[in-house]
Amino acid sequence: MEKKLLNIGFGNMVVADRVVAIISPNSSPMRRLKDDARNERHLLDATQGRRTRSFVVLDSNHIVLSAIQYETLSQRFEDLSNNK
Repeated sequence: MEKKLLNIGFGNMVVADRVVAIISPNSSPMRRLKDDARNERHLLDATQGRRTRSFVVLDSNHIVLSAIQYETLSQRFEDLSNNK
């Protein structure tokens, strides 16, 4: 069985089947979600030092930070889903 990988920017990928949500980090609840994930050691930073523009929530309760806009990641995810 072939695993599809979602490119989250700068050579970083996540397994598309594990993605629960792709969300914008611009609200207070999302900042709290990030802080909670950091405290629980479930935060993965894939921004390569750039500004965080989206969160990718995985089914393992990990939060992946990406410097790619959430609209772009959502489109990439949709493209992967349509190419099954």
